[in-house]
Amino acid sequence: MKLVVIDDDPQNLKMVQFVLADEHLEIHTASDAQRGLDLIRRTHAQVVLLDLVMPGVQGMELLEKILDFDPGIDVILMTGYYSTESAVEAIQKGASDYLPKPLPTEKLQQRIHQIADEAKRRQRSLRLDNDLLENFAFEGMVGRSPLMLDLFSKIRRIAPHFRAVLVTGATGTGKELVARALHTLSNAKDGPFVPFNCSSITETLAESELFGHVKGAFTGADQKKVGLFEYADGGTAVLDEIGETPPPMQAKLLRVLQNQEFQRVGSPVPVKLDVRVVGATNRDLVALVKQGKFREDLYFRLSMVELRVPSLTERLEDLPLLQRHFLQHFSAEYNKPISGLTRRAQAALAQYRWPGNVRELQNVIGHACMMTESEYIDIRDLPEAMIADKADHNTNSEALLSIRELDRLHARRVVERVGGNKVKAAEILGISRTHLYELLKDARVESPEELDATVADDPS
Repeated sequence: MKLVVIDDDPQNLKMVQFVLADEHLEIHTASDAQRGLDLIRRTHAQVVLLDLVMPGVQGMELLEKILDFDPGIDVILMTGYYSTESAVEAIQKGASDYLPKPLPTEKLQQRIHQIADEAKRRQRSLRLDNDLLENFAFEGMVGRSPLMLDLFSKIRRIAPHFRAVLVTGATGTGKELVARALHTLSNAKDGPFVPFNCSSITETLAESELFGHVKGAFTGADQKKVGLFEYADGGTAVLDEIGETPPPMQAKLLRVLQNQEFQRVGSPVPVKLDVRVVGATNRDLVALVKQGKFREDLYFRLSMVELRVPSLTERLEDLPLLQRHFLQHFSAEYNKPISGLTRRAQAALAQYRWPGNVRELQNVIGHACMMTESEYIDIRDLPEAMIADKADHNTNSEALLSIRELDRLHARRVVERVGGNKVKAAEILGISRTHLYELLKDARVESPEELDATVADDPS
């Protein structure tokens, strides 16, 4: 592991080299900011020890420059002018830790051990994620949540036998991927796969688009037209947004499902076909039936087999796998060696509400892969609209909190930012450990003794 120490105090540089001499580190030192930045860029350091106060440079600005170059770097700030305000600011800007001078040697060694262990865990996690992707990938979809594993199992069982399937779920959940998996695993896999959006066509053109027409069927019909179902003969027709189908077309769709035949516009001759039909919708078809907007017999014919695709918020345990899946895809597409996401970016994605579901996640990762100039995607690489939405959501959710609740919320955030180290959190907040326990009492800490046991496990 490569470490760069930036400090204008030569004695401190020597002390750090001496204290960490047995830690199997490649240590580089610099006594000024510019040389330090050059070393970081040249060596691709994983850890930086940075003096907060040096002549002619602001440590916070230098911290931002380092993280702009590589947000995956662990930056530990050192200062002889410790204050809780600057500690909180540093952690908010992305510092990994904040140590007072003179440096506590045991604490420094312990923190370096922690960072090295975290780096090893990240590498193991990347390898595990890649293995999991292989094990939990299914026909273009990724998931290991119980809901998705159940969906995959149903698709496998249904695919060889289905004639009509209804796929329901919110926009962006992957309904067309389900339809394609049904087709790929069916006996019609060598036939055409024909998706059609029922909401994209006007009622006057719908019949011709779905069933085709003969020459002279209406004004302008100067030649025969092959419709969707005839084109999909021997394969699978996917009717997306089937709830938007014009009422006159619903009876004709029912005939296709029941009799496997249709009539071209302008022709009395029925045409036989062999087609599987997947109807997909984000609408509540039962409610549409009650409102008289969707035929009950068509609904029952379609819903003999119904597959519901869960929203992303129902399967958040799949979020890391989906992130890795899209990261690999866009990293290859953009020819960028992107290893992963920083902790800040991961936290932002985990806290987001995902109204656009998996499709939105795909777009977010694609945007971030395009924008990043680093090996790691940082929060600054995420779409501005997503960050603004998160900020608005946080502001609105905190608007009516009491002072006590705000104190508790702030205490939790500080504990999270220092990696669960409650000793350091109490120092930053300027309160006792007992007071911190009181603020966190509705968390999973049951007693002061339990807090002390937790603190004993924390780096201090």
